[in-house]
Amino acid sequence: MEINPYEIAKKQLDIVAKEIQLDPNIHERLKYCHRILTVSIPIIMDDGSLRIFEGHRVHHSTIRGPGKGGIRYSPDVNINEIKALAMWMTWKTSLLKLPLGGAKGGIKVETKSLSRGELERLTRRFTVEILNFIGPERDIPAPDMNTDSQTMAWIMDVYSMHRGVTTPGVVTGKPVEIGGSLGRTRATGTGLFYIAEAICKKCNINLSDLTIVIQGFGKVGSVIAEELYNIGCKIIAIADTSICIYSNDGINIKELIEWKNETNDYRELKKYQKDNLEKIPNTEIFKIKCDILIPAATENQITKENANNIDCKIILEGANGPTTPDADEILNKKGIIVVPDILANSGGVLVSYFEYIQDINAYFWDLERINKELKGVLLKTFEDVYSLSQEKKVTLRMAAYILAVSGVAEAIKLRGHYP
Repeated sequence: MEINPYEIAKKQLDIVAKEIQLDPNIHERLKYCHRILTVSIPIIMDDGSLRIFEGHRVHHSTIRGPGKGGIRYSPDVNINEIKALAMWMTWKTSLLKLPLGGAKGGIKVETKSLSRGELERLTRRFTVEILNFIGPERDIPAPDMNTDSQTMAWIMDVYSMHRGVTTPGVVTGKPVEIGGSLGRTRATGTGLFYIAEAICKKCNINLSDLTIVIQGFGKVGSVIAEELYNIGCKIIAIADTSICIYSNDGINIKELIEWKNETNDYRELKKYQKDNLEKIPNTEIFKIKCDILIPAATENQITKENANNIDCKIILEGANGPTTPDADEILNKKGIIVVPDILANSGGVLVSYFEYIQDINAYFWDLERINKELKGVLLKTFEDVYSLSQEKKVTLRMAAYILAVSGVAEAIKLRGHYP
């Protein structure tokens, strides 16, 4: 049975609303997305034919500031996924105490089937269709699954041309040469590493001695794999959409990243050949015993169907919404510590915020300052979440949601209801 991510997101809200006795009127308001835009995107393909793609941009809440959230390109994109991701962004920005709301966007497309020219035309036309939905004071997109700094450059260019003035603050995750921030590309993975260090310190375990399993080897999975490998962790399994590669002796992450970066094409792990590697179905990844499991792929991966198979000490959520509430209950009973997505992977939106304020002020920071600010905010937020979880004897997810939802609820109370 297919899992509806928006229903999962609402269920998570219901659980925390009960815990904090949230005002029923505010609870009802937060169940709904503030604005939803679905557009058709007509594109002339390289062969002269016309294809229509479907795209979405959703604002869950802008009560605390402009919407913030990525744009993903995937054949699996649907409106319920985008609504859920927008809601999770609301909680993430609130948890970090950023003056931002939650938004998300996406196009239903298989990017591997498009030429670069087709991809550019798709991006530019989508930008035109959502032009009045985005802007530095309204909604600031960023890269996500199968989008990157070049995608953001195209969006910025279209927006700027239509507005008649160069507007770098309309998106984050841009190339540095046109207003992007140093450290943005690796920010989510780097932030995951800081959080991994923090939770291991609380558990009195040495991170460098641990075995790691990672689902996903994209912009997040590859960075956290490299960071952990560099301090001596043993990465014993990695999965992507094609396969799971496994070695009890550990995978050489440096060699794997070099292989993946040899061409500009997406390289599936099933094509990676090493004598010491065993290849197994990617669905088997949650059966591999390890110390830290990092789901860094997509939502609804750990469910009640596979949660009982998981054998690890810590789950560090690199993806958004990878664990369902039913699975959370099982993991909690098993004594597995789950560091939730809105905390664990929030480094990306945090450095996006840094980029946004650098653009607004036309004053840019060096990488040392970026990483110092990133680490400082993340560790302060981690301490707030951990302390609350200990005080109330609740999971880290519950503690993070209490802080995040309470922050948005307070903003609603203060602003009031417009008649």
